[in-house]
Amino acid sequence: MIPRIDLAALIRGVPEALEAMRVAATDVGFATITNTPLTTARVREVIETYRAFFKLPEGQKAACDMAKTGSNRGWGAAASEQVDPDANPDFKQVFDSGVSLAVDDPLREMPFYAPNRWPAQPAGFERIIRAYYQDACTVGLDVLRGVAQSIGQPRDAFDAGFDKPMALLRGNYYPARPATAGEKDFGIAPHTDYGCLTLLATDGSPGLEVRRRGGGWMPLAAPPGDFVINFGEMMETWTDGEVVATPHRVIGGAAERISVPLFFNPSHDTNIAPLGSGKIILAGDHLSKRYKETYLHLQQQTA
Repeated sequence: MIPRIDLAALIRGVPEALEAMRVAATDVGFATITNTPLTTARVREVIETYRAFFKLPEGQKAACDMAKTGSNRGWGAAASEQVDPDANPDFKQVFDSGVSLAVDDPLREMPFYAPNRWPAQPAGFERIIRAYYQDACTVGLDVLRGVAQSIGQPRDAFDAGFDKPMALLRGNYYPARPATAGEKDFGIAPHTDYGCLTLLATDGSPGLEVRRRGGGWMPLAAPPGDFVINFGEMMETWTDGEVVATPHRVIGGAAERISVPLFFNPSHDTNIAPLGSGKIILAGDHLSKRYKETYLHLQQQTA
């Protein structure tokens, strides 16, 4: 069973909420979160803003095509990602944005901190998405503090690693599954997330499936205003395997689907080696490797 957690109770350290988070983090790998500052109306606005962008003609979206850059900022066309090398490229479209740094910040030269590429249409896109990004990062840090406390660490155990986070906000557009799709075709193929924590808003449509520990897949959905959270490979490494990264996928169905994950990743130079181990594993090195394995335009540039 996937725990449902009241964020306000988690912030207050209510024992039941902490125990639910401990189960989510160390056993299931997923939870749903309710009672956050991100209201249903706010989430619906963000989802419909992304939907309006994805409905634009290809030529308009191509003005901010990330395939023309060396980073993952802007629009990614269908089949621009391949999370599983044994499956076909994912048939979803995406739009990625991240932290905005000062123009004189040397980190802007790194692909994880590249300038955002904002479309001219729909009206208000940059304002709406940028504001949501900031507030979602605040929620992400509150969740992460609850995770730390739930596994017996100080609440601020991970805080220092997020001064300039490589957090990535994505709009996913999953069209109806093509009639010609086969067993190797997915909205997004089975994978584990690369970073620490994912905070996922959806339009409520079914599609997400989570791998059961004993095998098989179980569906997971949350209405706008509730969030799905899961943990990634960095968090599993950082906690020496105590927090688990669980595989998940989207096959696609008869209806289109919009989801909005915030991949809450730490700063580039954060050491994500197990706490107290004395080892050094830079978050940026891990993320760079995984991005180059996933984004087809980065693979082509490397080649």
